[in-house]
Amino acid sequence: MKPVTSTSTPTPRQLYRALDRGEITKEEFRASMREHALSLIEEMEEVHQNPVAAWIETLRNRQAAARLARAHGEHVVREAFTALSEVPDFPLAHWLWNADHAHLPLYCFLRTRKEPIFRVLKLVSQPWLLMLSVEYGSAEKGQATKEKFTFKRERFGRLTVTKREAA
Repeated sequence: MKPVTSTSTPTPRQLYRALDRGEITKEEFRASMREHALSLIEEMEEVHQNPVAAWIETLRNRQAAARLARAHGEHVVREAFTALSEVPDFPLAHWLWNADHAHLPLYCFLRTRKEPIFRVLKLVSQPWLLMLSVEYGSAEKGQATKEKFTFKRERFGRLTVTKREAA
């Protein structure tokens, strides 16, 4: 598994925007999308090599996703994940960029034990404000990065980050 770094490839959503603005060529776009596809294939190969561990991880992720959806509503959780994927230099944005797609199960975006982990520690949602505390990175005890994000809802309903701090 690749280490979590902030210098990773832009998300497909960011690549589409850059292509539309003319900042990258079609060849650069295809090369970057190829990197994304290869990382997905690598992940599928890992699942194929150890299906029991993958199944247990899926069960844990489903339970965590169900708990989040029950407490806050699936729409709010998806909105928070999508906003988090737009945060500059967030290392796991490539896992969350399509969280707003309702046909993808919510548990697909959580990684409770498999590195790089991604866990939601706390989520507070108000009409114009959203606070999200997450833990990501290493699965070893005490080694994961914890951050707290505060998002403000713009006039058109889009969430933008206003504060980012270590938790």
